[in-house]
Amino acid sequence: MPSLPWSDIDTVLLDMDGTLLDLHFDNHFWLEHLPQRYAELHGISRAMAELELQPLFERHAGQLQWYCLDFWSAELKLSVRELKQETAHLIALRPDADTFLNAIKRGGKRVIMITNAHRDSLSLKLERIELAPYFERLISSHDYGFPKENPQFWDALRADIGFDPARSLFIDDTLPILRSARDFGVAHLLAVKEPDSRKGPKDTAEFTAVGDYRDLIANL
Repeated sequence: MPSLPWSDIDTVLLDMDGTLLDLHFDNHFWLEHLPQRYAELHGISRAMAELELQPLFERHAGQLQWYCLDFWSAELKLSVRELKQETAHLIALRPDADTFLNAIKRGGKRVIMITNAHRDSLSLKLERIELAPYFERLISSHDYGFPKENPQFWDALRADIGFDPARSLFIDDTLPILRSARDFGVAHLLAVKEPDSRKGPKDTAEFTAVGDYRDLIANL
């Protein structure tokens, strides 16, 4: 992949799930563990659980409530927080993400996490993986009331942290979010080649994808 123009970058904005952490935990939870536990708790078959859950997931995808544990706990009549604890052992750092974080912090860059994860999800992951020391701020889109897919998220972010989009790098594994950042004017954008370690590389469309974080810091 091409070298990053680090002299033109002051702020590094980083997603969490699928970017710094292996997306396997989230995919396994929402596609396997939750449907199974939903079926058990409601006394229905796994197939019936999936039939009930799939349209709900599709209806709310990309909206703030999709990422909200309170919303899903109420909607599904179960404690999503407790169910996530049951699979927390699957939470894992992506290869060399910590090496990358160390390097950009030492390089004097302003490093800020921006995640759509609900604060309870963020807390659960920070209990398992020590990410907080690398960051100036850990921002959840729930703090602003808009997901990263929404242009209003970016307006709120700039008002909050005062960053210059033209001198910022943003890395995320979700294409609609990268497009939203591009529309806002974020100049340096990277997708993630393999956000889920169990699923292989994904098509990142028009975006250059990072496969090995060590490649990004070679010229830092």
